[in-house]
Amino acid sequence: MSKFKKYSLNPETLMYELREVSKRTIFAKATLVFLGSVALAVLYFFLYTSVLGQESPKMAILRRNNARWVSRMEVLNRRLDGYESTLKALESRNDDIYRSIFGMSEIPDELRHSGIGGLSRYDYLADAQPGSPLRSTAVRLDHLTKESYVQSKSFDEVATLSRRAGDMASCIPAIPPFSPEKGKYTLSSPFGYRNDPLSGETRYHDGQDFAMKPGTPIYTTGDGVVEYVKFSFTGYGNEVLIDHGFGYKTRYAHMSIISVAEGMKLKRGDCIGESGNSGKSTGPHLHYEVLYRDERVNPMNYLDMDMSVKEYSEMVRKRGDETKELLQQSFRTRRR
Repeated sequence: MSKFKKYSLNPETLMYELREVSKRTIFAKATLVFLGSVALAVLYFFLYTSVLGQESPKMAILRRNNARWVSRMEVLNRRLDGYESTLKALESRNDDIYRSIFGMSEIPDELRHSGIGGLSRYDYLADAQPGSPLRSTAVRLDHLTKESYVQSKSFDEVATLSRRAGDMASCIPAIPPFSPEKGKYTLSSPFGYRNDPLSGETRYHDGQDFAMKPGTPIYTTGDGVVEYVKFSFTGYGNEVLIDHGFGYKTRYAHMSIISVAEGMKLKRGDCIGESGNSGKSTGPHLHYEVLYRDERVNPMNYLDMDMSVKEYSEMVRKRGDETKELLQQSFRTRRR
């Protein structure tokens, strides 16, 4: 084994003498010095972080970066607060004004606030705590995106109906369902609470009863489509329900003859049958109802009972001529 020479102090002679040292001895001493340095470094780090409570440089950098991101998310959430407030105002205006004008039902909260995606949507945030700013901000942003999409689709529906706003005036049930000639009819039972003519008990009356002779022509009070026709010996008797769109429907009950069928498109002033005494009835009359967004409302708020007989007759005659012309055109087309 090769050896190295080095001078060392002789304590007896107090002279420096040349001695030989093996490589193994030098390596062992160097190893001890290195291990001692590492041990001192570990001890210093332990004392610095655990005893003195100081952060490591890497931890300090991570903490500063985290603080910057938290600050950015706080700014983002303040912006989201503003967007959410604006969206809530739009939703309220949409339900209370725009959709209400056209008789559309409100958008259910279950649809606006329904869940987004599946269970794996936030897997990329699995390391984040459930209540962490990053996770809560991501979830909130997704929900606002969904609500904005639902609101935009609602505006599309309103825009589609607004283009038909000119049709709305002719669809609203605004005329009497029969010729308003004085002495030919009597308001026998109003809308609201009344004494039931059969049981004598106080009950809520859903429509307006007009007493008249059997066989009196009954006309639709607005443009619409026949939703259904029923023939019965009880209840409303023979009845017709017409859907006018824009949230409006009308019911004509206790009729003797019905001259329309389900699915027929009608115009205001079209004859749908004749009055009668069918079903649960104490005398010949027409039971007339107006429904708005599936809620029964007072028909007298819509009926123009002061409409002149001449104007009413002219409207009915015009509709009859138009219907006759359409039938003739249809017949000529079929013959070709």
